[in-house]
Amino acid sequence: MVSPTWLVVGVAVACVNVAALAACVVDKRRAQTRRRRISERSLLALAALGGSPGLYAGMLAVRHKTRKLPFLLALLVIVSLQAAIVFVLGRPGP
Repeated sequence: MVSPTWLVVGVAVACVNVAALAACVVDKRRAQTRRRRISERSLLALAALGGSPGLYAGMLAVRHKTRKLPFLLALLVIVSLQAAIVFVLGRPGP
């Protein structure tokens, strides 16, 4: 059985992923209609909070920010750090 703490963490991460995907889609629509955009800093903050899969899915779904190398590199750093954290936390204790 999953502990209540991990259940809350899982739900929170799922919510952040949905928010990141939605933010990517909204930003793409705003870019197309020349309206005020969502900052790259905000998109990357959502990714850093655990929404990197959702942000990446949104980028691919609407082909948004896929050619912006600095943005992609920043997202790659975030994903790499998250993978390292999962690796360290997932190892069995001493």
